[in-house]
Parts: sequence; structure tokens; C-alpha cells
Amino acid sequence: MALSSARYFLGLDAGQTFTKAVLFTEDGRQVARGAASVATSSPRASWQERDLEDVWRAAAAAIRECLVSAGVVGAQVAGVGVCGHNDGAYLVDDDGAPTRAAILATDSRAAAEAAELGEGARGAAALAETGQIPAPYSPSALLLWLERHEPETLAKTRWYLFCKDWLRFRLTGEIATDPSEASASFTGLHEQEWSDEALRIYGLGAYRELLPPLRASSAVAGHVTRAAAEETGLAVGTPVVTGAHDVDAAALGIGAIGVGSLSLVMGTFSINQVVWDAPVGDPRWQARSFLERGRWLHMSTSPSSASNFEWAMRNWGGGADYAEVIEAARLLDPAAYREAPHFLPYLYGAPLGHGADGAQLSGLRGSHDRHDVFRAVLEGVAHQHRWHVDALRSAFTFSGAARLCGGGAKSEPWTQLMSDVLDVPLEVTDSTEAGARGAALLAAIGVGAYSGLTEAADAAVTVVRRHEPQHHWGSVLDDRYAEFLTLMR
Repeated sequence: MALSSARYFLGLDAGQTFTKAVLFTEDGRQVARGAASVATSSPRASWQERDLEDVWRAAAAAIRECLVSAGVVGAQVAGVGVCGHNDGAYLVDDDGAPTRAAILATDSRAAAEAAELGEGARGAAALAETGQIPAPYSPSALLLWLERHEPETLAKTRWYLFCKDWLRFRLTGEIATDPSEASASFTGLHEQEWSDEALRIYGLGAYRELLPPLRASSAVAGHVTRAAAEETGLAVGTPVVTGAHDVDAAALGIGAIGVGSLSLVMGTFSINQVVWDAPVGDPRWQARSFLERGRWLHMSTSPSSASNFEWAMRNWGGGADYAEVIEAARLLDPAAYREAPHFLPYLYGAPLGHGADGAQLSGLRGSHDRHDVFRAVLEGVAHQHRWHVDALRSAFTFSGAARLCGGGAKSEPWTQLMSDVLDVPLEVTDSTEAGARGAALLAAIGVGAYSGLTEAADAAVTVVRRHEPQHHWGSVLDDRYAEFLTLMR
């Protein structure tokens, strides 16, 4: 049991499948974890939705489980931070009641609207003003879709929230968002504030009032209400900070926060991002506000990472252990790649302008077996990360080793292949819950335990493994990547 005098911080990380509540000591040591899944529905092809009340119930259950597991009472929690998936739409009315099911970032119903908003002069103007070209899951594209297909929903809606904002509202009763989430569509690239010009470019100026107040990611945005305390086990009045987009929180959770810091997340999305002290616009990435004013996170992303391997294991793994399958795939043996098949990891989406035909397994022959197929999937994910990293490398100078987190980081062979394919050193930290740890550290900053991001990261993050690029491949990886690019086009 924890001592009553101990001081803890809770990080709540709401992904698109699981919500995790993780308790940390002030110096970032993980104490306990609770988790709950949230069902996703697809009422139509390309739609991905979930019930907002289910999202809250899962979060409350995860918090309760975490506190009970730790033997900690709510009064010992000094602050709560929240992060979650960005983009999508969590819409509520003036009383905070949902006006429709949440739309997830894996939803592509607004593909036509995204293409329309991102083409020609309007797309160029959007890139210059906001730092990105709209994707189907972007708030700009979704708002236009809602205007055309569900005007009655917008008529009832008072606030356009993101996932973590909905959860913080249920914890505190306060409406807000932070710059890292707000910059998904409607903030000025340089000003890092809501932009009427961005809304004008998209033709969505009528919806300015739907955008919530902006608060700093580490600012105390409210306190746990009595109703939320009863559902979660937290104490009434516990400070809750605004929080952040989960990839920003993860960057803090693994210590990749300095100018030039490159970090990668291998999860549903291939996240490849670099922090910079000035915004740089390019269609190949999104330039979004980071966790503190005057910093930007340049994110080259697509829904094309480790979830592809999870899909392959679910269908053909036969109950085998992930590590055993990866070991049998001979990822680090150059000879295994001779006349080997390729895989385009686009089961759940692809970079803009690519992947219209979905995932592809190419070059499969009768001489190949399941190990060749699994290797192709693992290699394809690494090549897709390289495509994103090469885009960033064309404009930014990386500082030190890159930091890696997500499911793929658990595998040493896969991490080594990533380092070899990217030709960058990769470090894996002691954080198994990077987003939740980052959210908890934001809470610690918010209540004054740390002066800022650097002090928090220095105190909390430890590197446990480092991978240097190996050079026994000859031209194998570069040749394979060239073939991957041919298929990608």
C-alpha cells in the first residue's frame, strides 16, 4: 500500500481503441495502470464512430482501476493530465450533452471534402495560414461534411471538442482546448491562436463560435467535480490541466522536446515528428503548435504503422507469440530479402496522394511462406516510416538520436531494422506509456512541481536501449526501399 503522504500525478491517455489511466510518482516512475476499451462502430463504409458516453465510462473505469491497483486514495493525486487522439470530432450542445456519435481520426467519410479544400489556390492558402493540407479526418473537412450532410447536428452543437477535451469536460465541467489540438485546422501558423483567416479560406466562418477557449497545455483548466469524483475515485477539487494531443504528450514522455528532436511512434499511425523553433510548411507534413508557445511540432504521419502487423497476427498468427514470429521472420538477415515480397502498409489509410487501392502484398510466389509474409509487413512499416522521416530530413537538422515509442518499440529486432532502414540512431526509453507519462508531467508542471518541459523530462526520462545503424546490408535496404517507392506510386 502507498503511504498517505505520497504525492502522485495521473495521466489519462485516450486512444482510438483503449483508454489508459496511469499513475506516476513526481519523478515519472510508473506506479499503476488501469485500462478500458471503447467499442468502435462503422454504420457505413469508411465511417469510424463511438459513443461519447462510452468514452467517458471507459475513462472513469480506467481511473478507478488504476487507483485501486496502486492502493492510492484520490487525495494523494496532486494533479491530472489528459491526452488523446487528435482530429475527428466530439460535438456537444450548450449543456455539454453529445449531439452525435464521436467521429474518429480513422474515419474517411470526408475524403471528398478534404480533397476539395486542399486543392489549388485554396490548398496553398490553407498550407500557408495553418501549416497543413486538410485530410479526411481534419476538423475543416469534417465541418464541411457535417454542413452538407448533417446540418441539423451543427444546429444543435455549441462546442467542437477533441477527445481529451471531452474527457476533461466530464472531469471538471469546464470547456477548453489547447494549442496542440487546436492547430489541427483553425489556428494561424505563426500566431498559434484561432484564425479567422483560416476559417475564411475554408468557407467555414459561420462556425467560429464552435471553437472552445484556448488554454496552455500545462495550465490548470479546472478541478474535479463531485460527480466526477464519485465515478472515478479522484478527490473533489483535484487540479486538471488542459492537456495535449497524444503525440505531443508522448514526445514529452520520452524526452524528445528540444529543437531538432526527432521522435517516432509505431502504433495505428506512423508518427514521425521533429520539434523546431519556427514553423515550416510543406504538404508532406503538418506544422502544429507544440506544448509551449514558440515551438512547433512538424508531424509527417499516416495510419500505416504497427497496426498492420497486429492485423496480420490476428489473421495468421495462429496464437503465436509476437516475439517468436518476429524472430522467425529473420528481419536482420540480408539474405532473407532476396526476391522477397513487398507490403504496402495501407490497411487503415496512407499518406495524402497515395494508397488509393489500399494495402498491397506484391511479389508473392509459391516458394514463400508465412515468415516471408510477416517479414514483408514488418519491413513495409519500416519503409513507410522512412518515407516520412526522409521528408522531414529534407528541411530539418535532427539533433542527437531519435526517440522511439509505441508497440513496435518493444521488439529489439524490429527497432534495429528501423534504425538500419532510417539510417539514424534510435533510443528507447523506460516509458511504456509515453502519452500518459507526458500528460502526467504536464499536470506536474501545472501545479508547480516542475518549472517547465526540460526540467520535467530530465527528471522523469531514462534511456534503456540504443540502436545504431548497422552497415552489413550493402545496398539491400536502399534497393528494397526504391522498389517500395515504385509500388507506392
